[in-house]
Amino acid sequence: MVLIFISIIALVFYAPEEKTMGIIQKIFYFHVASAWVGFLAFAVVFVLSILFLAKKKFIYDAWAYSSAEIGVLFTSLVLVTGPFWAKGAWNIWWTWDARLTTTLILWLIYIGYLLLRQMIDSPEKAARICAVFGIIGFVDVPIVYGAIRWWRTMHPKYVVIMGGENSGLHPKMLQVLIISVIAFTFLYLTLLLLRVDLEKSRQQLDYLKSQLQ
Repeated sequence: MVLIFISIIALVFYAPEEKTMGIIQKIFYFHVASAWVGFLAFAVVFVLSILFLAKKKFIYDAWAYSSAEIGVLFTSLVLVTGPFWAKGAWNIWWTWDARLTTTLILWLIYIGYLLLRQMIDSPEKAARICAVFGIIGFVDVPIVYGAIRWWRTMHPKYVVIMGGENSGLHPKMLQVLIISVIAFTFLYLTLLLLRVDLEKSRQQLDYLKSQLQ
């Protein structure tokens, strides 16, 4: 919470206003940070799903499932904040741009992951099928990342976190972006730990119910 508060103060009072887009550009700091966390969360799903299939330990499934939920949350923030920024920059809420479209597909993939788990009654079967689904779904992450490099797109080009002229950002903007990314990463980790505790409790409850039947 302290880091989030610092990032808000920094983007409001420290980061300079972009000359062309004006104040609407400040959505950028939370938009990019949310996108980073979404990628990170789905990478965790990918790795933990592989570990679950290899080790058959449900703790890995608990971490993967929890991370998927949080990834969907932050990708939803990306899809919500993006149109507000697009309206100010392009005078249009949405366009079927390569980056936007592949991000929407990524969101739908992991919404499907969450729905699939709810539709399968057997916890063991649900965990196996969703692990495979989570691994395959991660393929879209590098596609989203590379969309602005591989296709012509209206989406702003990538930002190189190097500072100086190579970054494409004013040094203060880059500093605030880094603060926001760090803050959102810690927020993700905090939510993940809380969600895993809930998921472990749910799995234990399901086990006890199965023993009573």
